[in-house]
Amino acid sequence: MQRLIYPLLVVFAASCYGILSTIIKLAIGAGFTASEAVTSQYYSGFFIALVLVILFKRSVPTFGGGWTLFFAGLFTATTGTVYGQAVQHMPASLAVVLLFQFTWIGMLFDCIAKKRLPSKPETLSLILLFGGTILAAGIIDVDLSAIPLQGWLWGFASAISFASFIVINQRQIKGMDTLTRLFYTSLIGALFITLFQTPQIVWDGTLFAGGLWKFGLVLGLFGTVTPIYLLSIAVPKVGTGVSSILSAMELPVAVAASTLVLGERLTALQLFGIGIILFGMTLPTAVDLYRDKKKNRTQRPNSL
Repeated sequence: MQRLIYPLLVVFAASCYGILSTIIKLAIGAGFTASEAVTSQYYSGFFIALVLVILFKRSVPTFGGGWTLFFAGLFTATTGTVYGQAVQHMPASLAVVLLFQFTWIGMLFDCIAKKRLPSKPETLSLILLFGGTILAAGIIDVDLSAIPLQGWLWGFASAISFASFIVINQRQIKGMDTLTRLFYTSLIGALFITLFQTPQIVWDGTLFAGGLWKFGLVLGLFGTVTPIYLLSIAVPKVGTGVSSILSAMELPVAVAASTLVLGERLTALQLFGIGIILFGMTLPTAVDLYRDKKKNRTQRPNSL
């Protein structure tokens, strides 16, 4: 059971990301723009992290691991920004497929860093995830000829950015607890989002008087605070490669949330694709657990 805790934390963090698109669509339905919703997410995320620090830290958190925190905050902000750009140039379903290329990109980063080749279970898992993502996203009948080049580039950039974020979370910062890491990562992410998005929501009344804060708090909790906190704990234990695969849970949750909350239609083909994704993402962990169990059996002394 101890071996399953950290993979489950990655799965839960990815599930939190999965509900974001639905919350953003609800915010758009309430009259806000996607950029305003994303900005409220990062500002609210930093606010929640600040409250947690005030409640549970007795002193000002010590800053350390400068470059690690810098890039963690940067890739947190750029992922949401470039993914939003991709959605503006192509159907959201196709943008999700491009974002999900982070699975093999994260695996590639891990293989390069550790100078290794993907294992057979990892390779099979990536193949299953790729096929399942296409089916679950429902893009079989989408016309791709009208999509501009910048849409493809933005979508692929979101995958690279998210894979980089997972890689950065594998690096531990000596002497820094997880809450302090969350605080500084969310702070740096909020500073970068100020450059990339619409900071004027703070002083033009949109965030507070306009009611955007209600969506921002949910987005900040599930899009910034919870996943950053959990991934900071779990990724160093699980590794970049397997974490990238387990993060594929984001898509099934996104499809389920849009169906349950927004009433979007879910086809049998999408359900089949979700099943493939769930099988593919659990394959490497299941194989590792089976190997450990088999190894323990062979090492156990025979009873007389």
